[in-house]
Amino acid sequence: MRSRATAYPLVAVLGWGVMFPILASALNRVDPLNLTTARYLLAAVVLVAILLFREGAGALRHGGRAREVLVLGVVGFAGFNLLTNLALEHAAPQQISLFVATTPVITQLVRWARDGVRPKPLLLALSLVALLGVGLVITRGSLAGLGQFGLGGLMMIGAVLGWGIYTHGASRFGEWSPLRFTTLTALAGTAAMLALSIGADAVGWQHAPGAADLVAVTPQLAYAVLVGAVISVLAWNTGVQRLGAANAALFMNLVPVTTFAVQIVRGYRPEPVELVGAAITIAALIAANLAARPRTASLPRPGAVTDPIAVTDPAAVSAR
Repeated sequence: MRSRATAYPLVAVLGWGVMFPILASALNRVDPLNLTTARYLLAAVVLVAILLFREGAGALRHGGRAREVLVLGVVGFAGFNLLTNLALEHAAPQQISLFVATTPVITQLVRWARDGVRPKPLLLALSLVALLGVGLVITRGSLAGLGQFGLGGLMMIGAVLGWGIYTHGASRFGEWSPLRFTTLTALAGTAAMLALSIGADAVGWQHAPGAADLVAVTPQLAYAVLVGAVISVLAWNTGVQRLGAANAALFMNLVPVTTFAVQIVRGYRPEPVELVGAAITIAALIAANLAARPRTASLPRPGAVTDPIAVTDPAAVSAR
């Protein structure tokens, strides 16, 4: 039974890993903010339709928690996805995916800052090792590459931090279904992205895409919406419910592996130092996840929201 349950998080991380190169190709035709807004406008429609079908119109009510939903939606969905798409203009998809894989560790650090729950010293040490591996990949082992790290890397640090805050905040919504929390925060984040996109177009910071541009990126948008923002999220939430968050979180380390594989198939030839850096990062993150797991844990009951990680979409990541 557990072997079947592993298929859910596996589907999710494979979907997210493939998405980074796809989004990077779409940025050749559409500005990052407009692309992010278009993606989540479509995804929000799909999520609302599913929520109405499964839980009814009452699930769209905020229950007196509109402010929390708004803040988490803006910080998580809008902040994470916008910064990720901006970072893709300055760093390669395989580099960006390594940052996304640090989400479980970053969430532990956010919990420490907000709740005073100190992570294990080993976790902090492994986090630094993981960042060292990311640095090797981005700079390719040369100090001359620090400029590239400063552009794309700093954006991704902000993106993952925002997603960590979102993930931690989800722990206060245990009485909501993952679908309801994801949909309502996605709506809040989409509204913020839409307002920002309209303003940026008006002042000339970016240019509204024409019909030809939107048609050109239709395949990328279709994948990012249906696979990245809907199927992968629902598969991830199901996997967390059946396996537990600690076990499911280990699959996050397959995101950069998948992205590297896609880029290699597309003709990219990584240098040895990049492979070493990626191996260091993935090994450190696996060890960090194992270190953060409780000594004794039982499988959660079906339908239970056991951990804020259950409602995250790390590619929405760019993704989401």
